[in-house]
Amino acid sequence: MNYTQNMKIFIATFFFAILPVFGLNTEKSYLLLDRCSKTIQEATCFCDAAEPWAYSFQETASPIAEGIVDFHDHLFYFLILVAVTWIMCLIVLSSLKKTCSGTPFTNFGNYAGVLANENRVAKASLKDLNHGSVIEVVWTLTPAFILVLIAFPSFRLLYLMDEIVEPLITVKAVGHQWYWTYEYTDFLEKSSDDGHAISAVQSPASNGLNFESYMKTTDSLEAGELRLLSTDNKVMLPIDTRIRIIATGADVIHSWAVPSLGVKIDAIPGRLNQVSLDINREGTFYGQCSELCGVNHGFMPIQIEAVTLESYVDWLATQE
Repeated sequence: MNYTQNMKIFIATFFFAILPVFGLNTEKSYLLLDRCSKTIQEATCFCDAAEPWAYSFQETASPIAEGIVDFHDHLFYFLILVAVTWIMCLIVLSSLKKTCSGTPFTNFGNYAGVLANENRVAKASLKDLNHGSVIEVVWTLTPAFILVLIAFPSFRLLYLMDEIVEPLITVKAVGHQWYWTYEYTDFLEKSSDDGHAISAVQSPASNGLNFESYMKTTDSLEAGELRLLSTDNKVMLPIDTRIRIIATGADVIHSWAVPSLGVKIDAIPGRLNQVSLDINREGTFYGQCSELCGVNHGFMPIQIEAVTLESYVDWLATQE
């Protein structure tokens, strides 16, 4: 669930709790809620790039990225639960130890006996406390049960990330030292049975669309562009469209990674790796090579411009 959806839920809860106080009926509340939610959505500024001292995820823009964030929250629930439980146990044992002053605390069995003498634990047996079958079963099954609760959503997310659906658009990313080249292979020429060349798509790009993408230098940046992240040629992709990214390397191993889209795929020379992508909102998304590939490893960024399908077709028509 992204920031905009959280804001909508908060606004809905707030208005439906407050507006009846001012005498507004349900219909007027719905109209006001819809107007405010649209205003919030239009004014929302997404975090689609790395920021200084950032400690959380970038705003998600694909189902895979949303699944990664949801699994992170799911995992941290158990981590916090275990940590808080352990700290609370330490606090309780420490407070009980102070109340039972005058008796040395040597081991847990001795301490349990002290609690029994102080009428805090009735009929406690050193044998049961030191070699209790129940507690051993509990501290064995509880972690196993927690691991099962973590494993199922983890395996589900892994299978979804590896699933390759039938793509409508295929883009090939080739890593070089130290820049990227992109090929829109859906617009290559195909040969018919009689040997004549026919284009896959009726557009000026029917002979194949490919270009190089270099990082912009600091003195060439324009207003609003990001240092070390902006490129001279963006990768244009449509939203709400099944996309396949094919990655390979031309010299050494690279890694094509865009955090907002939840994508990280190795670009290995002599091998083609692929990943499915489905962008669910417009925007500009940034990434970098995530595999140490040489002295200028930190200077080969990735910039993706997600637009509507109509704008994407118009952009294709302008490419030659």
